[in-house]
Amino acid sequence: MAHGSHQGRSAVPGTETTRPTSRDVARVAGVSQATVSLVLGDKWRGRVSERTAALVRDAAQELGYRPNLAARNLRLGRTRTALLVVPALTNEFFARVYTGAARVAAEHGFGVVLYPSPEGVGPAKDPFASARAALDGVIASSMAAEALTAIRGTDLPLVMLDSDPADPAPAARVNLDIADGMRQITDHLLALGHRRFVHLASAVTSWTFDVRARALRSALATVPGAELRTVTAPLDVAGARAAAEHALTSRGPRPTALVCDDDILAAGACKAVRRLGLRVPEDVTVTGFDDLALATAVEPELTTVRLPAEQVGERGMTALLDVLSGRRPEATDLPVALVVRGSSAHPPA
Repeated sequence: MAHGSHQGRSAVPGTETTRPTSRDVARVAGVSQATVSLVLGDKWRGRVSERTAALVRDAAQELGYRPNLAARNLRLGRTRTALLVVPALTNEFFARVYTGAARVAAEHGFGVVLYPSPEGVGPAKDPFASARAALDGVIASSMAAEALTAIRGTDLPLVMLDSDPADPAPAARVNLDIADGMRQITDHLLALGHRRFVHLASAVTSWTFDVRARALRSALATVPGAELRTVTAPLDVAGARAAAEHALTSRGPRPTALVCDDDILAAGACKAVRRLGLRVPEDVTVTGFDDLALATAVEPELTTVRLPAEQVGERGMTALLDVLSGRRPEATDLPVALVVRGSSAHPPA
């Protein structure tokens, strides 16, 4: 009997169940086992063509082949686990970021552990006895790098999402063009004729909200007759409603547009307008940011800025894999898009 003739067969007597091997994948794809190893180990770029890599992946999927990750991990000295740190689990944006990251991770035999920072944007505690012993890297969304010291120390690679580009700590970064999103909103409202603005700003201190404030101020600074007032609010509907009511009833001419830092604040602003016996958008225009599911649940539906959250997660995980493999991660900002709906209109005459 030839050596290896039982390779992949069940060890249980009387059964003939076979588990596909890398040799089977190579045979179906018409390539060598070395090529299969390169592709499934994600080391094929620059050594194997895209077409050949696709053939190997298709063959592995068709056969139901799963590499022996335990053995591979021993060779690599890695856990094949990434930690995704987010400020909160209650925000849909971060759930979508996780979905994108987990999708890319699964394609490369990695797992993603989702961890909400207990203090929001404050320092994040080590979620394990020592996260450094259990992880290959950390991805953090909409946080400051110094908040992650307890988790990553100095030896784990860090990928930052939606964060300050001046921060030197991350090994890679994935940002959205947040400033352009606010410019798109401002251009839309100016074209409608608005000149009296209130910025309903998040009370959370973070780079992404600072960028929104700076972009709005900058866009209005050179517009003749434009007025801008800023009112801060906690990131919840009740707090936003109270802050918007205050802004709409303060002395002086009523603002015609409430520009909100996100859709949750915008929902609160819409409630404030209605409670004061006014209408959106006939009396007051309200805009959001993020394009959460909430944006189409309110009536009228929100004019807002769509952020490609899943793509942020995909890019973040890809960047971490690049860092771990010694490749240079892609460094371009992701574009965002204005979505015009029923909550914006010309100001009242």
